[in-house]
Amino acid sequence: MSPIELIPVFSFLLQRGKCRSCGILISKQYVFIEILTGILFVLSIYEAGFHKDLMITISIISLLIIIVVTDVNYMIIPNRILLFFLFIFSIERILIPLDPWWSSIVGAIGAFAVLLLINVITRGGMGGGDIKLFSVLGIILGWELTFITFMLACFSGSIYGLVVILSGKLKRQNPIPFGPFIAIGGLVSSFYSENLLELYDIIFR
Repeated sequence: MSPIELIPVFSFLLQRGKCRSCGILISKQYVFIEILTGILFVLSIYEAGFHKDLMITISIISLLIIIVVTDVNYMIIPNRILLFFLFIFSIERILIPLDPWWSSIVGAIGAFAVLLLINVITRGGMGGGDIKLFSVLGIILGWELTFITFMLACFSGSIYGLVVILSGKLKRQNPIPFGPFIAIGGLVSSFYSENLLELYDIIFR
C-alpha cells in the first residue's frame, strides 16, 4: 500500500472509490467517517483552542468514532480498543487531572458498578461492552459528565428507537447498537462540558 492510498477522502476520490490493487469497491462509509472525524477535530480546535485539553478532546473523539464503526457494523465494542484508550486516558488524567482529582476514579468505578447493577436487574438490558465503555469514559470525563453522558445517550437512543419502531423499520425485539448514542452523549459532554456542568449544578444542587 502506497502512502497516497492512506490520505483520508483524497485517496478515495483519486482511486474513484475502488481498491487500487484489486478493483473492489470501497464502502462510502469510510469517506463519511473520515469527513466526520475531520469535522470533529476542527470543532475541537475551535472549542478548546491549542490548549492542553485539546489532546483530551481528540482522544475522546478517536475512541468514540472507532466505537461507532465497530458497534454499527458488528454489534461489538472490542476490549482491545477499550484497553488501549484506558491506558491513554489514564496517562492523560495523570498529566492533566480533574478537579477534584478523584472524580476520574469515581467516574470509572461508579459507572461500571451502577451499569452492571442495571444489567443484572434488566437481565442483560445493557451490553457488557457498553458498561466497559462508560467505565473508560468515566476516567476522562469524571463522574458528573459521565452521568450526563449516560442520560444523553439514553435520551437520544430512546428517541431513535421510538421513531424506527413506529415507522415499522424495526421490531421491538431487534437489538439496537447503543454505541452511537454513547458517542453522541460523550461528544456533547466533551464539547460543552462547562455549560452542562453549570446546568447540572442548577438541577441537582
